[in-house]
Amino acid sequence: MLLLLLGNPNVGKSTIFNNLTGMHQHTGNWPGKTVENNTGNCFYDNKNFLFVDIPGTYSIMSNSEEEEIARDYICFGEPDCTVVVVDATCLERNLNLVFQIMEITNKVVLCVNLLDEAKKKKIHIDLNKLSAELGIPVVGTVARKKKTLDNLMSEVTKVCTGDSNIVKLNNVCYSDIIEECILDYQTVLDNNFHLPSPFSRWVALKLIDGDEKILSAIEKNLNINLFTNDSIKKVKNIVEKKLKENNIYINQFKDLIVSSIMHKCETVCGKVCKFENENYSLKDRKIDKFLTSKTFGFPIMILFLGIIFWITIVGANYPSEVLFSIFGWIQDKLVLVANFLHFPDWLSSMLISGVYQTLTWIISVMLPPMAIFFPLFTILEDLGYLPRIAFNMDGFFKKCCCTR
Repeated sequence: MLLLLLGNPNVGKSTIFNNLTGMHQHTGNWPGKTVENNTGNCFYDNKNFLFVDIPGTYSIMSNSEEEEIARDYICFGEPDCTVVVVDATCLERNLNLVFQIMEITNKVVLCVNLLDEAKKKKIHIDLNKLSAELGIPVVGTVARKKKTLDNLMSEVTKVCTGDSNIVKLNNVCYSDIIEECILDYQTVLDNNFHLPSPFSRWVALKLIDGDEKILSAIEKNLNINLFTNDSIKKVKNIVEKKLKENNIYINQFKDLIVSSIMHKCETVCGKVCKFENENYSLKDRKIDKFLTSKTFGFPIMILFLGIIFWITIVGANYPSEVLFSIFGWIQDKLVLVANFLHFPDWLSSMLISGVYQTLTWIISVMLPPMAIFFPLFTILEDLGYLPRIAFNMDGFFKKCCCTR
């Protein structure tokens, strides 16, 4: 069974993927893309599940390679279930992606991760009520606790096998005129191409939006003609007239859709979330204001990175010396063994002075700095400082054409 695992960056998605798949993982690149992909097998309840870890993304409206990959895999990869991982401490922001996924497929399981962090911040989420509000199964997890992941896999199995009790999605309802236009397109799509629900509704939205890149991908993968179909052309003229009469223009349409989704996210969170401390994020905002400011942001970043590189370079000298001493002592013993066994000089030189010495030098020089640098960087990531560095550098990267 094929499972997709996706969510915003830094929601614990990779931790869940690693804990579920263990050593049964493969890494590669998406065809024609520079973006890395991870796949892994998970064995649960005598069933084999193939997990595909989709790159972290905030949306699937195709503004980047990651969003395009997520969209195409959900639309055309025919997954048995899509698991969307969200951060319990910022549910409202994360639900944006959830509602976008629900417009494409009804085989969705919501994984509310980091419940332990939410508990620390005294945030309470009614998971049963959230499930009722969304119309999809909802499971709370702490990625490090196996029992919570067992609960997730149990719900995923039910969705894959069709045993889930929840069958009706509570999708976003747009304004009356937009819903009327969606219905116009959806009727034609159902009559001509017999697309499954809710996918036909999503295609109708994209036809109104007129995003040629997405529509071309739909035509190519589903082998249908959206641009040249006479019925769709007639509906297009009718829809454009209706929108114009209501002062809705194509360049505004996507903003209206996003606005409606965010309003729905806010409404749902207002019903299912309770905050003992309404100012729980005040401390984080104060830290953000300091670490991402134009005055202090870059000096602090340079200071942190300088300290890490200094610790890595200077600190690595000590374990390197120890490793050199140990490997040197072993080399002397190997020479004695080779002489005792009367190895030819060329063989002894090749194995000991060549293979062994080269390998141990590489280990002695490379292992200590890697063993120091990567844990330090992981600490920065866990503390949430790396996203702040990315924020500080975003303008420079854009000027260098390193981001879209």
